[in-house]
Amino acid sequence: MRTHIVWDWNGTLFHDMEAVLGASNAAFATIGVAPMTMQEYREQYEIPIPRFYQRLLGRMPSEAEWLRLDDAFHDRYVELSVACGLTDGAAQLLSGWGQAGHSQSLLSMYEHEKLLPVVEGFGLTSHFLRVDGRSGPSGGQKAEHLSRHLAALGEHVDPARTVLIGDAADDALAALAAGAHAVLYTGGSHTREKLEPVGVPVVDSLAEAVELAGRLAD
Repeated sequence: MRTHIVWDWNGTLFHDMEAVLGASNAAFATIGVAPMTMQEYREQYEIPIPRFYQRLLGRMPSEAEWLRLDDAFHDRYVELSVACGLTDGAAQLLSGWGQAGHSQSLLSMYEHEKLLPVVEGFGLTSHFLRVDGRSGPSGGQKAEHLSRHLAALGEHVDPARTVLIGDAADDALAALAAGAHAVLYTGGSHTREKLEPVGVPVVDSLAEAVELAGRLAD
C-alpha cells in the first residue's frame, strides 16, 4: 500500500491567514478584546478554540459570549476569505502526488457544507479520495474527526502509512493518536516555536512537507 496524505485545509492548502486574522479581530470586538497583529495572533492561538478565548479573557466565555464570538468570526470570515487563494505550489503538489501513484484526502474543521464548494471552486475535488469538513458545532478537537475520516477511508489507507500535513499542533496530536505520522507547516496559524515542542517534523514549505511525507511512511 502506498503512502497516503491527509491534508489540512485552512492555513495549509488554503492560504487564508489574513481572513482568519480579520475575522478573529471582529470576534474579539464582541467581548472587548483589542485587535491583534498577525504575529501576536500566531504566538497566542491554540486549539481547541475555547481555550484560546479563555486565555484572552482570563476565564471561559459564557455560552452567550461564545455564540457571539463564533457568529462574528464566521460572518466576517465568509466576507474576507473570497479574496484568499491556495498556498504557493499547492495545486502542483496535489497533482504530482496523485500522478506518482499515491492517494490523498482532505480533512478540515471548517463547516462541511461551506468547505465543499470552496474546494470545488479551486478545481481540487478530484485529487481526493474524501473531503470531510466539520459536521458538528465549532470548537471541537481534530482527533475524533480524523478517526472518523480514516474509518471512512477503510481499506484504502493504512494509518501507519498515512501522513497528516497541517499547520497546528492539534493536527499532529490527532495523527499520533490515530497511529499516523504528521508534518507541520509554519505558514499557517502557529509559529515554529509553538510547533516544534510537539515532536514531529516542522517545515517551512508544502514542498518540503510532501517530500518528507514520502520518506516518513516508507
